[in-house]
Amino acid sequence: MCGRARCSLRPDDFLRAFHLNGRRVRHVDMNRYRPSYNVSPGFSVPVVRREDEPNDEGAVLHCMKWGLVPSFTKKTEKPDHYKMFNARSESIKEKASFRRLVPKNRCLVAVEGFYEWKKDGSKKQPYYIHFKDARPLVFAALFDSWKNHEGEVLYTFTILTTSASSSLEWLHDRMPVILGNMDAADMWLSGSPSSNIDTLLKPYEESDLAWYPVTPAMGKASFDGPECIKKLQLKTNETRSISQFFSKKGDKDQQGQKSHIKVAEEEILHTDQTESLKQEPESDHVGHLCSPVRPESFTSTMAADIKVEQDYDLLGSNQSLTGPTRNPPEKVGTLASDNVNSLKEEDSEDIKPNVFALPQEESVDSITKRYYEELSGNVMLLPKGVNTHVRPSKKKAIGGGDKQPTLFSYFGKG
Repeated sequence: MCGRARCSLRPDDFLRAFHLNGRRVRHVDMNRYRPSYNVSPGFSVPVVRREDEPNDEGAVLHCMKWGLVPSFTKKTEKPDHYKMFNARSESIKEKASFRRLVPKNRCLVAVEGFYEWKKDGSKKQPYYIHFKDARPLVFAALFDSWKNHEGEVLYTFTILTTSASSSLEWLHDRMPVILGNMDAADMWLSGSPSSNIDTLLKPYEESDLAWYPVTPAMGKASFDGPECIKKLQLKTNETRSISQFFSKKGDKDQQGQKSHIKVAEEEILHTDQTESLKQEPESDHVGHLCSPVRPESFTSTMAADIKVEQDYDLLGSNQSLTGPTRNPPEKVGTLASDNVNSLKEEDSEDIKPNVFALPQEESVDSITKRYYEELSGNVMLLPKGVNTHVRPSKKKAIGGGDKQPTLFSYFGKG
């Protein structure tokens, strides 16, 4: 329990909460009580205790401060109400601050609800815990009195805690000792032996508790009012249910199916485009820098060019020619087409390019012959009238014109 509670009950509500109707009740310091939605240690809260006289069956509604100050505290010491505002029920019979109080200084505390914080990393979200039917919660507590150096007596109390119930262990590992019925409250308040109270100091496992998140602003003790218990709507990712998880997962699956369908459609479209390219003539796709050159198309084109040049030599230069090649366009086209058709019927070994196959093991004579045939097939013929012979350069004889004496100059003419 983190030391925050709501106590906005009226004085008559305490009597009903403690089941004191019809009994004699004495009020002490009730004028100090101030209802609050955000009670913290140091606040004055009404508690009920037994009368001082053992045989007196009456009860006392006494307003005390929350946060125990033991009676053996030094008189000059400033009381610290946050030091012992809770007491672990498992050790109240062992610690000196509590074990002397168990036999006669037991009391009951009534509140409408209490707050607990759920830790989520560095964040803390407060929750308000209460009864579903809005009846007050009754806690088991111990009280003590202390006198300061001025002679004033201060009554304080501490609330007992135990391990959290199975329904609240997700929120915190501790919870107040809740006395859920009148018999349990009377047993704790009566003067019965302390051994009988062990059955009361256990987690509250009934299903009539409820809780919900509230504003973190109530973490400040100065924040008070009905806003403290107003239900807070957490973000979707903080209150995500199982149904929402599966629905989002289903949405992702549907999106994944849509994406798979889209990919399949693109693959089909790509396949159709590829098939259409295969059906179109290859001549429409040749000429790109990255496109492979087929040997057949390369051979046909080269053969056509060679044949045209040969036909040009046969025609001679006395005919009237037009165009860049001095041949009539219709004549050149006719010759080229005829030559291509004729080459298809002839053996094209003489004009096969030498870039598509590696030579196999051959003799020196066969290799020389093949190279000669390849070179003769790739030679471009020139028109008649062009001098294809190159005159050799004249080299001066050594010693012919350098005016230096030779070996014969040393001998006379005979």
